[in-house]
Amino acid sequence: MTLILASLFSFAQQAKNDVILKLNGDELTGKVLKINDADGQVDFSYAGETLVYSIKTSEIMKITFASGRIQLFNKPPQAAAQPQSASAASGAGLADHHNKVAVLPFSFIRDGQAADDAISEQVQNECYAYMNKHAGIFTIIPPRTSNATLIKAGVTRENIKGYTMDDLCNILGVEYVVDGTVTMNKTTQTTYQSNSGQVKSKGDDDKDRRYNSSSYGTATQNYQTKLSLAIYNDKGATVYDQNRTAFFNTQDAYTNTLEYLLKRSPLYTK
Repeated sequence: MTLILASLFSFAQQAKNDVILKLNGDELTGKVLKINDADGQVDFSYAGETLVYSIKTSEIMKITFASGRIQLFNKPPQAAAQPQSASAASGAGLADHHNKVAVLPFSFIRDGQAADDAISEQVQNECYAYMNKHAGIFTIIPPRTSNATLIKAGVTRENIKGYTMDDLCNILGVEYVVDGTVTMNKTTQTTYQSNSGQVKSKGDDDKDRRYNSSSYGTATQNYQTKLSLAIYNDKGATVYDQNRTAFFNTQDAYTNTLEYLLKRSPLYTK
């Protein structure tokens, strides 16, 4: 039991450390004390130690801070190139990402709370399906492929904000990424109520008869939905950024709003 508790304590302590990943693959766990941009160095102490080391930023690929934030410094070294044919040596491989588009999982905020991954990915898939029908010269990467690539690169829903849009383009191997947010809030309820009372009619004996009628009511929840849509290129520049409030007040009102914004984007082809 003592060994287990000690292991848990050690793990908890490690989880609070910063991690420096160097270009050679080494991981340094401890505390980043200072980043000296002017000198191109990072002051760092190993976990449990007080001695301060200076590490060149040119040797660092990225730092994952204890807060979950990620700061990138350099791209990982490329693998040794294989012998190329004359056509490949001309530089065609450098443009593999050209006209390729990836749709990121949408953020979906319902009544101030983030919805689960299934809803975010549902909107992502709907966006992909519509764009793929109107792709023209562009190649739209299937969401399953994009999501798997992000996971393999260590990009999660929790830390994706630590990456710039050009970082994500390079990770996904695309020229453009599509990013969106759906915000949905409950508003009023529409109630439908039937009339109640008595119905009077004459019987066969010509006498008035009164019958009790039943009544019931139904209520429909209304929503206000706003959708923001942005497209970025592999230089980190914004090529499209628009938002729109849905005209309808149903739960699926974001669908028409998404199509409205996509039709007006520079990646849309009739």
